[in-house]
Amino acid sequence: MRKMIFAFSFLEKDAMRSLHAERLIFFSSAGLLILAAVISLLAILFWGGAPALAQEAISGEEPTPSSVDEIVTPMSRTYEEKKRRPGLFPWLKEKLKDTNPFFRDTSLVLQPRMFYLWQENKGVNIKEAWAVGGALSYRSGYFLDHFSVGGVLYTSQQLYAPEDRDGTRLLAPDQEGYTVLGQIYGRLKLVEDNFINIYRYEYNTPYINKNDFRMTPNTFEGYAFQGSAGSKEEGPRVNYGFGYIDKIKTNNDSTFQSMAQAAGAKVARGVFAGGFNFFYGGFQGGAIDYYSEDIINIGYAETRYILDVTEQLGFLFAAQFTDQRSVGGNLLKGSSFHGTQVGFMTNISYRNGILTLAYTYTAGGADMQNPWSSYPGYTSVQVQNFNRAGEQAFIVKGSYNFARLGLEELTAYALWVHGWSAINPITNQSVFQQDEYDLDLQWRPKSGFLKGFWFRLRYAHVDSRDGNSNGSPIDDVRFIVNYDFPLL
Repeated sequence: MRKMIFAFSFLEKDAMRSLHAERLIFFSSAGLLILAAVISLLAILFWGGAPALAQEAISGEEPTPSSVDEIVTPMSRTYEEKKRRPGLFPWLKEKLKDTNPFFRDTSLVLQPRMFYLWQENKGVNIKEAWAVGGALSYRSGYFLDHFSVGGVLYTSQQLYAPEDRDGTRLLAPDQEGYTVLGQIYGRLKLVEDNFINIYRYEYNTPYINKNDFRMTPNTFEGYAFQGSAGSKEEGPRVNYGFGYIDKIKTNNDSTFQSMAQAAGAKVARGVFAGGFNFFYGGFQGGAIDYYSEDIINIGYAETRYILDVTEQLGFLFAAQFTDQRSVGGNLLKGSSFHGTQVGFMTNISYRNGILTLAYTYTAGGADMQNPWSSYPGYTSVQVQNFNRAGEQAFIVKGSYNFARLGLEELTAYALWVHGWSAINPITNQSVFQQDEYDLDLQWRPKSGFLKGFWFRLRYAHVDSRDGNSNGSPIDDVRFIVNYDFPLL
């Protein structure tokens, strides 16, 4: 029988020694980095932990926050139950009110999306596509108060897609459109807030998640239990879950493949995952572990704390740790590997503006991997993840909601990330440094004809250089229009 490895399996003595060594390296960095880390650590030691900066996939799925209370982090969404939203046709719901709950509580949501992406790696290639599509989601109510079914149909079709500019991942390879039934599932409600998910479903955990930053998200085939106990608003609450995920449909694919094959191995293996997330007041702490036999074991832990000083002023402090290592027959790379990353972050919000400082350090044993999701590091941004072996990275980000100027629906942010000290883990030779600069403008009308639309314009510029010369810069432009149309 395969052995399930739970969330705390990676807190072994050698991992703790590795984390201690990484912290010593961290505290030898520049003064500003030390300040950000010390603030985060002090907050965690004396207060606990808090909502943190969302990594890139969350940034792609969530609106720009206006205060630290709205900030989302990889662990904060883990094992959270999706809320049903009211439909736009209440008269139809009214007609269903006396029917069986299986029909009465049905939800049907149309989510069109249009996405244009242009990326130039100067001197190397240009990627470009303009696509339209989205999702149609169905979910029933509960039959006999215990069983429901659902499904989501996804599509992405080209509006403009030059054959020689493939690679945007908005479309299938060769700039082809695709349509796929990415979710088709049954849900068994054991007791209130405790469910078993059966077959093809979506998950939002740090290393198995939707990664919804293109036209369609990742979805997964497997079987999982998730639940919660307690009240997040009134007292302690814990979310928990475990399961076995066998296959994945990546975000520009129309077929499912083995999780091990998606990671790069030549065998079919799934992933056992289990973990928890604890909430109490402003504190949140949790951990989750992913184990694929003979492939890889990934452990992730995060703690955070939010402190509201006044109605206008708030602070957020957070820390994260990832441990990745080969297991069993080392079928992923053919040899053993071990990598870790530690990150610290501080956010300050005041009158609809947020300043973010964060630092991550990746140990020199291996580049970090994210075979089934986006990368959850605090310095992962629009183009780069800043998670190469030995790499240190520092981010400064400022975001603002223009509500004080009468433009509540308009938000913007700008950021800079600097990555340095990366090495080739095989030769231990230094590799190029890199910087990324991102700008983001969003408009989400809350009334009138355009209510429900989400317009977003994004730009990123990446510079890379070594001791002798500059590398090829990357420019990345994205324009996205989403529309949320709950029918029932």
